[in-house]
Amino acid sequence: MGAGFAGFHTLRRLERTLSPEQASLVLVAPSDYLLYSPLLPEVATGVLDPRDIAVSLRQTLRRTTPVFGHVTDVDFASRTLTVLGRDGKPEQQRWDRLVLTPGSVTREFDIPGVAEHARGLKTLEEATFLRNHVLGQLDLADALPDTPAGRQQRQELLTVVAVGAGYTGTEFVAKMQNWMYGIADRWSSFGPDDVRWLLIDLAPHVLPELGPRLGAEAMKVLHHRGVEVRLTVSVVSATATSVTLTDGDVISTRTLVWSAGVAPSPLIATLGLPTTKGRLVVNDDLSVPGHTHVWALGDSAAVPDLTQGALADGSRPVTAPTAQHAQRQGHTAARNVAASLGVGQSRPYRHRDLGLVADLGGTQGVAKALGVPLTGPIAKVTARGYHLFALPSAAAKVRVATDWLYARSCRPVSCN
Repeated sequence: MGAGFAGFHTLRRLERTLSPEQASLVLVAPSDYLLYSPLLPEVATGVLDPRDIAVSLRQTLRRTTPVFGHVTDVDFASRTLTVLGRDGKPEQQRWDRLVLTPGSVTREFDIPGVAEHARGLKTLEEATFLRNHVLGQLDLADALPDTPAGRQQRQELLTVVAVGAGYTGTEFVAKMQNWMYGIADRWSSFGPDDVRWLLIDLAPHVLPELGPRLGAEAMKVLHHRGVEVRLTVSVVSATATSVTLTDGDVISTRTLVWSAGVAPSPLIATLGLPTTKGRLVVNDDLSVPGHTHVWALGDSAAVPDLTQGALADGSRPVTAPTAQHAQRQGHTAARNVAASLGVGQSRPYRHRDLGLVADLGGTQGVAKALGVPLTGPIAKVTARGYHLFALPSAAAKVRVATDWLYARSCRPVSCN
């Protein structure tokens, strides 16, 4: 259940491990593609086409039967799923072995106005909407008269606020700001330097996943480009035309991008199973305690990290909700599912994080590859090389590499 990195790679490995006579493979998912989500900021900037990062499930999982819809209930006693299909009708799907990978959703907070006026960046639809929305605001700003009232409204339209200085928010702001220089000739009444970019986070560092040192390097790049970074502050409220911060500042804007982390799929809370911080408790072999032949992995599972030492209370820390872990957990889950059918042996999940990469647009990036900190062009090359390696289809690799090759260059100051 679920066609994210965890579910996709589980099935891909099972197709290679089990013969058609040994098992029938069924995928229940709302869409017919795997979304390579780390490149969503590139779609939002128009550098990549949406189809570049949407990997067809039918073309890559040829032995798997797809069932498209949303799972609304899991009955462990009868071993069935209730699936709400695309036609709006519920149907029952029986299973002998169940792998739960429902993924995650954008984390929401009970902040007035955020649900109504903020836009996420977790789906293709959201990335495409953001690109079109930003361009629409710039077009509106260009059409305003050069009067005091027009100039005031123009500044409101030319202000973009992004909440969340993690991977998604930082890449979005850095790439969008850089992208403006490649399309600046579309408008006559303002230039790319007139667009105001604000990146806001309650954390004390940008890109905390990469540590303070690389976070500071990313800050230097952002500051050099004129991006305003507000740390240790958050949002108090939002309206269609403004955002109020915890420090009392009121920002006039019509574009609020929300990327303040992720939360496990809401389905997890309905299963009646033990959770920790909303993620399903699982054993180190990804099995769900108390349920035979049920496994859970990915963003919605609290998978013990066997590469880390025990915490003060004797428990194990859990793996981060990253695509890297989800993919490799999929490999382990496939091995353990196959072992339950008499093929091979089960094993616990163990993977030491290889690091993270962040592409900041232009020639800039920051990365921690195998524990080695990288900055500048070499980090940029590392980031792009990793994504090309990780994309799970040859067609997607070719399309992404081609779009990168032919992407319009930015002016030098914006690349540094």
